[in-house]
Amino acid sequence: MSTNNEPMTISEKIFSKAAGKTVKAGEFVLANIDRAMTHDITGPLAVDGFYEIMRDKEEKKVWDPSKIVILFDHQVPADSLNAAQNHIMLRKFAKEQGIINYDVYEGVCHQVMPEKGHVKPGDLVVGSDSHTCAYGSLGAFSTGIGSTDMAAVFASGKLWFKVPDTIRFEVEGKLPKHVYSKDIILHLIGDVGAEGARYKAAEYAGSAISSLPMSERMTISNMAIEMGGKAGIIEADATTEAYLKERIPDYEFDPYWKSDEGAECELHKYDISNLEPQVACPHNVDNVKPVTEVEGTKVDQIFVGSCTNGRFEDIEVVAKMMGDEPVAKGVRLLIIPASRTEYMKVLRAGYIEQFMEAGAMVESPCCGPCMGGSFGLLGDGEVGLATSNRNFKGREGSPQSFVYLSSPATAAASALTGEITDPRKI
Repeated sequence: MSTNNEPMTISEKIFSKAAGKTVKAGEFVLANIDRAMTHDITGPLAVDGFYEIMRDKEEKKVWDPSKIVILFDHQVPADSLNAAQNHIMLRKFAKEQGIINYDVYEGVCHQVMPEKGHVKPGDLVVGSDSHTCAYGSLGAFSTGIGSTDMAAVFASGKLWFKVPDTIRFEVEGKLPKHVYSKDIILHLIGDVGAEGARYKAAEYAGSAISSLPMSERMTISNMAIEMGGKAGIIEADATTEAYLKERIPDYEFDPYWKSDEGAECELHKYDISNLEPQVACPHNVDNVKPVTEVEGTKVDQIFVGSCTNGRFEDIEVVAKMMGDEPVAKGVRLLIIPASRTEYMKVLRAGYIEQFMEAGAMVESPCCGPCMGGSFGLLGDGEVGLATSNRNFKGREGSPQSFVYLSSPATAAASALTGEITDPRKI
């Protein structure tokens, strides 16, 4: 798409397509949106804003109902009268507008969107949730926006952007036993800090990344926002192609959607061959330490789930590591698959029965305690270990609680002992 044959990053290519002209990092563009997503927390304000924008128009219709997706995941089933009213409002809006609405609690938005084939390489996707960057695992430029910006997208299908610079993370080496992509991304965030990729497109590459299955790539892209990234992109390849061909009829892979060799970027290189399991300590995601430095920290609750690590592959790691052993006395273990599809995989594998017999709780697909707005909240002074993406003060309940973040393997090992435990010892 470049007219001057200069090498381009994948972000520049995607914005050039969306703007209808060749653009480079640093330019401001009015871009056409390929897909927009909102959910039960941020959706109502976006709907109100849309009707405010359309107030003087005779026909109050969204720009393209086939390109908008609504999901209920943060407060499902409705846990308050306010939540119930929000659900009613969004159901009505979706029905009137002809918008796709997963209001039967299909699962967490960032799992369901790729799972249902709503994202492709080269797409420009926006969602009124900060972890919308998760779809970058499919080679899309996907980013979170506010509800008022989403109202503008509903009305026009366009949004202003500054084309971001790219920060490229080249990760080489083979992951050691019981070390996973969650450990990679925590290590990267700990290295560059919470603002290390501020308003940049974080691009993840190298042999360690290309060898990951799609489930683990989603984990890495999901947490780009925790280093300040505008997006978290992994180049589409044969793994991406296989994933999408199962979900999108007649999908054809296009090798164009990758950064050109020599494209301008800030480069960081890593070798993870000797990487230890990583843990993010309270109260910031970039407060990352090797598990050996926090071993022995007693925990009251362990949460396995969320859009970060709630897929079947994550839960299978926990099931296989725990085996027939019970959950440690005094520990609450919550297992929440990220979608109905993933839940059914866990069910058919026999893991739900295994977890229940071990003393764990298995809940229907939703965000659960991840944002502290539903169930499984931590009380004053309690310590939680979660496979989710944030550990800010009060994130999972009381501001006087403490949240640590880890991989499912570290969570499983800790569930057996009642304290943060190195999974390599199990």
